[in-house]
Amino acid sequence: MKSIFKKSAYACLVFVLGVNNLSAQQEKPAPQKENSVYRASATKINALVHTKLDVKFDYAKRQLLGKEWVTLKPFAYPTDSLTLDAKGMDIKTIALVNGKVLQKLKYTYDEEQIHIQLGKKFLPGQTYTVFIAYTAKPEELKVKGSAAITDAKGLYFINPDSAIARKPVQIWTQGETEASSAWFPTIDRTNQKTTSEISLTVPSKYVTLSNGKLVTQLKNNNGTRTDTWKMDLPHAPYLFMMAVGDFKIYKDKWKDKEVNYYLEPAYAPYAKEIFGTTPEMISFFSKILNFDYPWNKYSQIVVRDYVSGAMENTTATLHGEYVQRTPREMLDEYFGQAESTIAHELFHQWFGDYVTAESWSNLTVNESFANYSEYLWAEHKYGKEVAEAHNYDDMANYLGSKNDALKNLVRFHYTDKEDVFDLVSYQKGGRILHMMRNFLGDNIFFKGLNLYLKQNAFKTGEAHQLRLAMEETSGKDLNWFFNQWYFNAGHPKLTIDYTWDEASKSQKVTIKQTQGGEPFTLPMAIEIYAGGQKQRHLVTLNDAEQTYTFKSTVKPDLINVDADKTLLAEKTDNKSLKEYSFQYANAPLYLDRLEAIQAAAKNQKDTDAVKILTAALNDKFHRLRLNTLKEIDLSQPELAKTTLPIIQKLAASDPNTLVRAQAISALAVNNNPADLPLFKKALESNSYAVQGAALIALSLQQPQDALATAKTFEKDNRKALTEAMVNVYSKFGTENELPFITEKFSSLGTQEQIQVIPAYMNILGKIKDIDAIKKGVDAVKAIGLKYKTYGANTFVTNFLVKLKQQKQNDQASLTYIEAAIVELK
Repeated sequence: MKSIFKKSAYACLVFVLGVNNLSAQQEKPAPQKENSVYRASATKINALVHTKLDVKFDYAKRQLLGKEWVTLKPFAYPTDSLTLDAKGMDIKTIALVNGKVLQKLKYTYDEEQIHIQLGKKFLPGQTYTVFIAYTAKPEELKVKGSAAITDAKGLYFINPDSAIARKPVQIWTQGETEASSAWFPTIDRTNQKTTSEISLTVPSKYVTLSNGKLVTQLKNNNGTRTDTWKMDLPHAPYLFMMAVGDFKIYKDKWKDKEVNYYLEPAYAPYAKEIFGTTPEMISFFSKILNFDYPWNKYSQIVVRDYVSGAMENTTATLHGEYVQRTPREMLDEYFGQAESTIAHELFHQWFGDYVTAESWSNLTVNESFANYSEYLWAEHKYGKEVAEAHNYDDMANYLGSKNDALKNLVRFHYTDKEDVFDLVSYQKGGRILHMMRNFLGDNIFFKGLNLYLKQNAFKTGEAHQLRLAMEETSGKDLNWFFNQWYFNAGHPKLTIDYTWDEASKSQKVTIKQTQGGEPFTLPMAIEIYAGGQKQRHLVTLNDAEQTYTFKSTVKPDLINVDADKTLLAEKTDNKSLKEYSFQYANAPLYLDRLEAIQAAAKNQKDTDAVKILTAALNDKFHRLRLNTLKEIDLSQPELAKTTLPIIQKLAASDPNTLVRAQAISALAVNNNPADLPLFKKALESNSYAVQGAALIALSLQQPQDALATAKTFEKDNRKALTEAMVNVYSKFGTENELPFITEKFSSLGTQEQIQVIPAYMNILGKIKDIDAIKKGVDAVKAIGLKYKTYGANTFVTNFLVKLKQQKQNDQASLTYIEAAIVELK
């Protein structure tokens, strides 16, 4: 599972969990142990063996009509009863299958679970089959989602009555965490595994997808067709899936296995561009794990209104619609969110599906691995710097959320299972694996992963089993590593100071751990640059304060602590800007240069800072050029004198579209008429990002020209260009531009909607049409209420208050806005 609210390199979807940015504005205290409950692994009384489903759909009622044959066996002790999870269903029949005879069984049902009396005692290992006829009613469920999964109805009908023009009719499911039991009765726990066979009867015009292999397709006499999907290998109930709709299938392959991509017809021509790296990913992951992709096929499907980013259903990953992009949109992506998500969900087929977390407390063995796979793929496909930039973004996301420091990675105490889908299980866990890999070395690390997979094949795993596998392959005791990183909370906060003693020709490096509590044990490399040479020293920081002394014939130009840049830590590194300038020019890694840029940005009048920032504008890696452009303050005369010609060149011709766009934005604030030809030329770019930046830049000097130009883009605009148009229309337009903003707002994804809320509310302040005002207020209020847990209500309220101030003389609008503000409290 990957959230749509993930911070990424491009502006569209910053773990802005659609709202994690918002939660940073108003964070809720993390639940403490005394306020939560110990979460034991689910006790196995019965074990699932096989699940056979026969389902039909009532589109008008938004219901599923189901028949189920579920085969089980007592796990360890004899039993004469069975409890199945079944949320909000109408139960028609429950019977024991005895040959061809159905023997009705007594049961009680409380809308959450069915408690069944089997009528006889079954012995451990003795299989039996129960038949259930039922109706699933997902629209009537009252359920709570999480940071990664915003809803938990299990089964979703999208536009079933075709009421919304140009929106497809679809059905799809979402099982994680325990929502599969909203569409079929099961033991909805991660430590259960079952083979499956799912028959779906659907209108003949639609395509279906489910787990495993499509074994039969039967045309019926009533305009429907029954597709049967069979999964011969066991998997957890939360990984069951179905999808139904008008999809075009692009057929690819890996070795002799099907690899298929299901897209809406409009995006089908771009299937290879969207998903085409998948076979290469499968080969890469199979190779580094020395463990071939374990299932009989791999499909990916894109659906509308998905409640998360993507979901790793066994053999059939389901993606949100943000993955569907045109080639023009993809021009502005450089290992963007879509590709990282494709890697993330694929890696789950090993870590999560093949070996599954034995409980939500051990979610790390699913999600931390999937998170780290993004780094692995980026490193393989695009090089170490791209991977390190992605790694840094994830670490910064975690470090920026203070309350997450209170949470263990393995969490046996939590208030709700949904709480574990957070920056700790994902981003922090991925960085911990990166440190483990650096400590053990690639060969041993991946050998350990291979052993973990083999030892727990088609079963469940937890952190202790991972530790044992790593210890067996490395020969090292790793209790210290797992105790501090998996079973304790927080991270190191380091202060680093340097002292050179000319008399003794010795360099002292003092490192303090200031986070309090038990100090971390931190193996690291320290590299010393002196006299044109580099010396590498491996040390282990064990204490709250330690001083290391190194001999050198001359005063070092640079001491590079954590030279591999792998530590998950907050660092206060007390280097001079001169030392950072040397670091930028000589240390080899992305983070070496980024640290220097960040230090320079804090004192842009300094000569060494100007030197660093000027050099960084020409950095070989686009992310560092981009970061520098965001940091530079052109109001500083000396800096502007040195960098303006470079920025103008970047704006005109940088090969990276995001760098071009940011350079245009940097120039725009100068309001220099001499830059207008450059801006107008950029409006001809094929990049939405470049066009969007140029449109904003033009509007700051020639707003009416910008308005006229925006009109020419109305037939083809996405992403940054759409946002720019909305902002130009909002600031300089009239009520004539409102229909465009309203229509765009309704069609945007959650994060994009959040970004344009200020502009939407601003233009509503200019109009008098009460119906249009109500429609806009309702639209933003819905976002505030849906993501209230993450502070979206406060964010939306702020802009409704501003709108209220603009409507002081419009009593009808004022009353409606005030009511919305009250509702959002």
